[in-house]
Formats: sequence, C-alpha cells, structure tokens
Amino acid sequence: MNWMYKVLASCLFCFLLISTCNAQSEPDATVTASGTVVDKNGKPLEGVAISVQENTREVTTGPDGKFSMECISNEVLIFKKNGYNIARGAASELENTTVTMVATLIEAGDEDNVQIPFGVRKRRAVSASVSSIKTSELPQLPLSTLTNVLAGRLPGLYIQQLGSRPGTDDASMLIRGRSSYNSNQSPLLLIDGVERDFVDMDLNEIESISVLKDAATLAWYGMTGANGVVYVTTKRGSSTSTRVTLDAQGGVQTPVNLTKPLDAYTYATLYNRARAENGEQPLYDQTALDAYQNGTDPYRYPNNNFVKQFIKKAAPVQRYVATVSGGNSFVQYFTLLSYYNQDGLYKWATNPRYDANTNFQRYNFRTNLNMHINKDLDIALDVNGRIEDLGYLSAGNGTFLNTLYNTPANAFPIYNEDATYGGTSQFRNNPLAMLNEDGYISDLTRSMMSTIDVKYKLGSILEGLSFNAFFTYDVEGLYKSGFEQAYEVFEYNGAGGYTQFGTRAPITYSASAFSASVRNNEFWGGFDYNRHLGQHSFNFSTRAQWALSASPGRLDNRRQGVSNRLSYGFKDRYYVDVVATFSQSQNFAPGKRSGWFPAVSAGWIVSDENFLSSAGFLDYLKIRGSVGLVGNDLISSRRFAFNNYWTRGGSQYAFGTSYSASPNSSELELANPNLTWEKARKASVGFDAKLFKQAVSLSVDYFYENRTDLMTADILPNVLGQSRVQVNAGEAQYKGIEAALNFSKNIGKLNVSFNGNFTYAQSEIIAINEEAGTLPYQSQMGYNIGGVRQGDSFTRRFLLSDGIFQSQEEIDAAPVQRFSGTVRPGDIKYRDVGGPNGVPDGIIDNFDFVMTDYSDVPKAYYGFGTTLQYAGFDVTAQFLGVHGRTIQINSLINSGSSASGYLNQFSPDSWSTATAQTALYPRMAMSDRGNNTQNSDYWLRSGDFLKLKQMELGYTLPAGITRFMRVNAMRFYVSGFNLLTFSKVDDLPIDPEMPMAGYGSEYPSLRTWAAGVSIKF
Repeated sequence: MNWMYKVLASCLFCFLLISTCNAQSEPDATVTASGTVVDKNGKPLEGVAISVQENTREVTTGPDGKFSMECISNEVLIFKKNGYNIARGAASELENTTVTMVATLIEAGDEDNVQIPFGVRKRRAVSASVSSIKTSELPQLPLSTLTNVLAGRLPGLYIQQLGSRPGTDDASMLIRGRSSYNSNQSPLLLIDGVERDFVDMDLNEIESISVLKDAATLAWYGMTGANGVVYVTTKRGSSTSTRVTLDAQGGVQTPVNLTKPLDAYTYATLYNRARAENGEQPLYDQTALDAYQNGTDPYRYPNNNFVKQFIKKAAPVQRYVATVSGGNSFVQYFTLLSYYNQDGLYKWATNPRYDANTNFQRYNFRTNLNMHINKDLDIALDVNGRIEDLGYLSAGNGTFLNTLYNTPANAFPIYNEDATYGGTSQFRNNPLAMLNEDGYISDLTRSMMSTIDVKYKLGSILEGLSFNAFFTYDVEGLYKSGFEQAYEVFEYNGAGGYTQFGTRAPITYSASAFSASVRNNEFWGGFDYNRHLGQHSFNFSTRAQWALSASPGRLDNRRQGVSNRLSYGFKDRYYVDVVATFSQSQNFAPGKRSGWFPAVSAGWIVSDENFLSSAGFLDYLKIRGSVGLVGNDLISSRRFAFNNYWTRGGSQYAFGTSYSASPNSSELELANPNLTWEKARKASVGFDAKLFKQAVSLSVDYFYENRTDLMTADILPNVLGQSRVQVNAGEAQYKGIEAALNFSKNIGKLNVSFNGNFTYAQSEIIAINEEAGTLPYQSQMGYNIGGVRQGDSFTRRFLLSDGIFQSQEEIDAAPVQRFSGTVRPGDIKYRDVGGPNGVPDGIIDNFDFVMTDYSDVPKAYYGFGTTLQYAGFDVTAQFLGVHGRTIQINSLINSGSSASGYLNQFSPDSWSTATAQTALYPRMAMSDRGNNTQNSDYWLRSGDFLKLKQMELGYTLPAGITRFMRVNAMRFYVSGFNLLTFSKVDDLPIDPEMPMAGYGSEYPSLRTWAAGVSIKF
C-alpha cells in the first residue's frame, strides 16, 4: 500500500506543477471584467452593487443587468443586492460572463453553510440531524483541552470532564446515548474530513464545529460512524479582505476542592479510638497527644499539613495567539501561531538543576492555503503541527499526590534535626525530597499534519462535474528525557540515632528515548456533480477511501471503502438525501470484511406551502426525518481474533535429564472466524422552526437506535479448558428526545440572546450472554447500559443497605453477613435478597447483589446561556446541567492505607457509641474491613449538578478610539471557567462531575480566571 501513496503524491505534485505552468502568466495585468447579472431563472437583475475587494470602486447594474469594470487580474469582484446572497468572482475570469445570484431564503443565507462529509449545504437543504456552532460564539478560555469549551453548547453532545492536571484536563464525549456495552462509544473526531483529534488545537484555528447524529450523515463513514461524528472545520483565508489578529490572555487556576488532612492530634486520637473499638490498647499515650496538640517537639512529634505546605493557592496560565489571513483571486491564506503555558500547583519544586512542578507548554502553528490555479483547477494545501512539552516529577503525579493526601500528619518531620530528610519504614516518600531529589521527566510530543486537496472541474465533459482528490500525511512522535536521582530518608530510632531507608544517588541524565511514533495516511478520491436545472437541484458525490496507520512494534491498521451520496431538491422546498457506503475492515476474516451501509433522509419546508401563509407568527417550519444503517468495527476483542494464535513463554518445563527449563507454547483464546461488526440501525424525526420574525428558533428531534451483533461471552461449556473469543450475540437500544431553543432580540441599544438545549436518552440491554445460573435479579437484561464509575471500571450490582447496626442484639437478629470475619455495631446492615436458589436464605453473600439502573451516564443533560450587549459592553454566561446520574463515595470515605489506619478527613463522622445517632458513616476499622467496603447503595449519591461552566465580560473600544490607534477593533475581557456548582452533594466537599478530584491520588479540579485583550488590524 505504501507504493500507492508515493505514486499518488508524485502524480498530484506533477499535476500541480503542470497546471501552475498553464495558469495566468500575468497576475497583475489590467483586465476589463464584464458580463450580466441574473437570478437563478436567468432574469437580469437591476441595482446590483459591484465592488472590488478592499476598494471603494463600485458600479451598479442597470435594467439589463450588465456591468463593466476595469480591474487588476488578481482582484475579486463582490456582487451585492438586498434579498440575494453575496456572489464573488475573479476579475480575470469575468469576461462577458453570466453571474447568477441566488435569492436569500431563510436558513439559506451567506452565513448558513453547514459542513457535511466532503460537502457544504445550506442549512435549509439539510434533512439530516446536524447541530453546529461557530467558534465566534464560544468564549476565549486558556484551557489545555479544547473539548471542555463545548460543554452544554450543542444538543445531543454530552461532555464530561475527567481530569484537570496540566496538559491532561481530558473529557469524554458521548452523542445522544449508549447502545453498546462493549465500549464507551466515543464519537469519531474529524478535522476538515480527516480522522484527527482536535482537543489540542487552539480555538482560533477553528471556524465551526458540527455534531453529526443520525444515519443520513453517519452512513458515509460506514463501519466507523455508529457512535456519531464531531466534525471540525478550520479557518481559511478570504479573497476579499486581509486580517491580522492578536490575542493575549493571562490568568490563574485555583483548586476547587482539596483533601483537608487530619492534624496530628486528631489523627492520633482517632487512631486510639479505632484500636479501642477493636479491643486493642491505644498506640499514643497522653504525652504524645499533648505534644501533638502543643507543638512542643516538632521533630519527635511532628504535625504536618502536607497539602497546605506543598499545594499552591493558585497557578498561572497564559495563552497568546496571532493570525494573519487574506488573499486575492489566485491565492488565499490563513496562518496561525499560538503559545500556551499552564503551570502546576506544587510548591518548593524548583531547584538549581530542574523544576519538578508539573507543567504543560504547547506551541500550535497552522497554514491553510487555497490556490486558484485556473478556472478549472483549485488546490488546497494545509500544514499544521504542535509541539507539546509535559513535565512532571519522576515519581509521578499520582504517587506524589497520594503522599500529600494520605500520609498522616505525624508520620515524620520534613527535615530531621540534623537537616536530613525525614521518613519511616512505612512512609518512605518525603514530598520535599520527591520534588528536589528524585528526578524529573519531560514528555516532548511533536505532531505534523499535512493535507492536499485537489478539485478539477470537468465542465467540458459535463457541466457541474468535478474530480476531487484528497491526501493526508500525519506523523507524531514522543521524546522522553529528564534527570534521574535518588534520596534517602532517616527515622529517629529513640536511642539518639537514626535509621536509614533508601540509598542516595547523584543526579544523572535519564535514558532518553523516542517512542509512540505514529504515521497516518488517508486518501479520498472521486467525483462530484452539482447542478441546478430550473426548480431541480442535484448534488452527487462518490469517494473511494484508503486509510493507513503505521507504528513501530505493531502491524499496520488499514481501512478502505467507497462512499456515495445523492442529494435532490425541488422548488427549494422538498429535499431528499440517499447515502450508500461500501466499507471494509481488516478486523474480520477474509470474505467477511465488507458490508453496505445505506441511509435516506427527507425534508419538507412546510412553511412555504400556501395553507400556512396566514400563520403570521410562523416564519419557517421544516419537517425532516432519516433512517439507515451504520457500523462499528472497534469491537472489544484482540486483534485478528478470527485466527488461532500461539505464544511462547509462561510456565517452563525441564525434559529428560536436563536441568534447564524449556519455554512452552500456549494457545491464545479460541478464535471466532464469524466475527462481524456492530450494526446500528438509526432513525430520527424532527422539525426546525423560526417564529416571531425569526426572533425565536426551535429545533426538536426524536431518535431511536437499535444495535445488534454486540460482543458478548459465548455459552460454550468450561469443560473445553480454554478461554474463547467473544461472539456477536448481544443487542441493545436507546431512544430519546432532544431540543434546542434560541432567542435573539434588539431592545433599543441592548441586544439580548439566549440559547438552551436539552437531551434525554434511555438505553436498554435486550440480549447479552451471562454466567450460567444467573439469578433474575442479577441479570443485566432489561437494564440500561453503563454503571457507576469506580476508578477506571464500572459497577452494576450493589448490595441493598438497611442502615447501620446499633447493637449486638440487632446483629444477632439479622441475617449472617459474611463479608468480614466479625460484624460489630457500627457496621452496615444489608438486606437478604436471595441465596443460590434466588430466595432469601438468612445469609448475606454474593447472591445478595442486585442489578441496578444506577449509571455514571445521565439520563438527561442540558445547557443554557445568555449574551447581553450594550454600548460596547458584553457579558456571556453558559450553564451545564445533568440529571439522572449516580456517583459513589466508597472510594472517597474509605480512602487511605493500612499504614495510616484508613483514617482521613471523613473519619470524625464515623460511627461510635457516642455518635451512634448522628454518625454519617460506619465505624472505623483498620483491619477486617470487608463488610463496610462492599459495593452497596449506602455509598451511592446523586451525581446531578448544575454548573456555571463559563462566563465572560468584555468591553470593545469605540471606533473613534481604534481609528486613532490605527486598529480595526480592540476588545478587553475577563473570563472564567468552572465558576459555580449546585448539586445534591453539597454536604461533601467534592466536585460531582469529578468526585475524586483532589482526593486519593487525583489532581484537584480547577477554577480558571483570566483576563485578555483581542486586537484586530
């Protein structure tokens, strides 16, 4: 396949060279542009204003629609007339030419373009379910991950933030709902039609973002489109204006929630109490308690607050962006350079050798170039890249934060009396030494992405026909470097001396390595046919696709297919789209790798019918619907699972008299030669409406998806003695509704706008193979897809709690609980749901876990916001909310380790005989803890929340001042992110979106404040 790419690239280069030689030889020659301006019916248009780009020269057409103007050949003429869309034309190509202007219809104006796969449609003509937003509507925020800016902005798109550490404030995305229990159903991410991730792009690179949600748009992508598509369109230059912009932002990020560790006295007191409740003697005597409380001997009786000592109250963040765009009739360009710097929250991380504070820096650059070679040939060449430098201490952020959060305040002094690092046999990690004596790592990632897009008009063969070729070359690599070091800690041994743990090692350079090298190539080639014949419009596209991903250490990933789309419109009122894609995937056995993915959609502009002409409040109403089949080949199974494979190693055996063992060969899972892709049958019906002189826009969709051939366990007996690859025997579905509402109104000098969206989706498992003898109340059948997040996994089954045991008499009268050796007062009491036969048996064990509908994925999510503009001032606020989501606090309340006795800031609220009636949590236990750490509904909480996700306040200088400063516009603004949260877990100091942020070993959630200036020249 590599040779094909080389030949293709060579052909395209030669084609470009030859065509360039045939282009206009004198781009600055004087020409006379002339012709006739007509409407789509060929009728001459009078009063069309024709001007030259960035020039005051202007002529107007007379009754015959004719015009004539002397121009430079590389200039662009602009045709404007009220009630018509703007038309443009290169002066060199306007010689006795007919220029057709299209009457402006609702949702078919100059700003109503919608990106679809390898095509552009006016929103009016889109009969599929597509939501889009321009980046000019998004706030300028200094965030390392672009995804979070979209939270709450588009119907059907659910974004959940998962992290906040510099450079890794990741988020998950879900479109509409889940109909597969094999994967998280992340959507396909496309940039200008190419599969690329956009989270590390700068916001100013992007023109618009669209979410493709139904089969009519997704079928184009065959086996990769079932989970939906987020389609990003980048900015391009203009042939009619030159723009230079500068944006500068500076701000701070502050932790929202952080562990509040116990002070030494409280910790020691609780430790003694926990031991006493287990019938053990106290560990700390009164002398120690007094010393902890009074601070009389900080070396023998330390009282550290590691979180306060090593976590800053704020960390700086910066972002700088410069763009230049413009062009003429031959070449248009857009260029961007940006720099982003996000510092970490760690104190005392800088030393003369390195800075171990976690830090992220990113440099983005992009050049999008459009070349109009001649009247038949257009070429676009895009080159962009990133350099990302992620730095962190050698021990890792997780280990460091775990040390800060979970090391007892009295474990050791930071420094001993002799200035050595403190530490013990149980607590060997000294946070100051980890920052200054343990090394540093830098992950430097370099990415380069390039695209060439060629369009050649074949009007001499058939009017409206064109050939298109699209090729990409993307490379990425990681360079890891840093410093290695080791430190030693000392523990006072009570005899006037110290015991050493660890061995000190001098600083050296760590072994540098190149890794994670990936090369991606993608080619799309085919034909487009676009034609208007009277009241009929035809748009046909066909593309062949080849894609390859190569990386050292693995076999190449390849994909290919042919996508076809036919769009038909009649009277600008009736629309039909038919899509059919032939797609292939190497994940399946030869002969079973290909499939067809058809879809159809239709739209009807009802408001243009005569029977609605009297509805004065109704300006526009479109009814639309779609149905089709899409696939997903990213099944949860090993690669090439249709073949049987053997591996060497594992257990070894000695044969004969030999004393050396020989490695064995073992068989991997038994193959499944009948593997196939998931099949998603999608249906959607909805309407778009504009009311009250287009002040109100409303869009509503009902959607349904049935997904079959899901991967699930086989039902072969275990007597085979070998594990097996899963089989395509699962089925699930989801259905729901989404709506979007927008309002805009000018009230004198005040402009008011409002946006709101709402999505509800309910999933259901229809078929899944489960363990033999699964009890009915433990079966997943009929329940939703998903579960409660617990670390990196999800939990579906829970014990049903019934309060806390208050006495031994209650324990004796209750069913026997077998999750710990001893059940005591203060332990959680569970309900006896069933036994091996499914009926209560007086024993609480694994048969009492119950399947539930609790899930981390909300049943409904919504967003709303407003923008107010008055006399140069503007304020924008955007909210995000979720409903029907569940989180667990088991990992939070029971955090810690055996070394610390599992004591933390929540331990004072644990059950004791003195606090039996007011305790929030079960008793403390340092061992035999199994009963109270089980997955049960006792630890479940509502994960519903409403967040003020983004807010921005700006002021634009008056035009008189900017003219004096010789700039076109200047705006100052302040912005914020994650500003306020309203939830049902206000009694806990946690972020309901990321419950463990700031606890365990997780970086805290961050609130961002920034101020910036935007200048346009």
